[in-house]
Amino acid sequence: MDSYAKSTHFWGRLTLSLGILISFALPLYISFVMGYHPGFPLILNAFFAYAAVVGVVWFLEPIMYYPVLGSAGTYIAFFTGNISNMCLPAVAACQDAVGVEPSSEKGEVVATLGISAASIVNKLILVPVILAGLWILTVIPEDIQQIFPYVLPAIFGAVFVQFAGRLPWYGVLALGIGFLVNASPVPLFAKNLLCVLLVVGIMLLIDRRKETAA
Repeated sequence: MDSYAKSTHFWGRLTLSLGILISFALPLYISFVMGYHPGFPLILNAFFAYAAVVGVVWFLEPIMYYPVLGSAGTYIAFFTGNISNMCLPAVAACQDAVGVEPSSEKGEVVATLGISAASIVNKLILVPVILAGLWILTVIPEDIQQIFPYVLPAIFGAVFVQFAGRLPWYGVLALGIGFLVNASPVPLFAKNLLCVLLVVGIMLLIDRRKETAA
């Protein structure tokens, strides 16, 4: 696994770096070649306004997803996107079907294969949908379009039940803390972080007390 880990980090860093460069290529071309640069003060103001709302997620998501996705899975997931609504459910389903535990060596390999397959299928479906998107929306009945906002919560619910089914009391704990934190006056950008810290902290405390009692 040592050579596998070294190869994973090498190619993961390389592909993500290339992806970042490619992402900046079009804005840089529009700004400095075509001459439509909006000015750095406007860019910085927009960046800090956006970072104030979701900046904590940039640090929180890799920590949250890494135990399930593993090293290679994390690189692929952050490169392709759709982590919570595609990659994570695919990994959870694959690990459950094969019967391996997250955070294990076998679990990491299965997660990598699951994310890779999901990403390929996603792109094969996504490209035709993008090209024919407007036409598809005109064909789909309005009654069906009204259910689209519920698709993502349904995916989150299915993933939650799949993981919570292994440790039901922890699932109830996480659900209760989530409700309380979301109902509290805590700023929006801090709610995810607070939920994770509280749930993980309480779980670790319970496990330590169990070990001490045993």
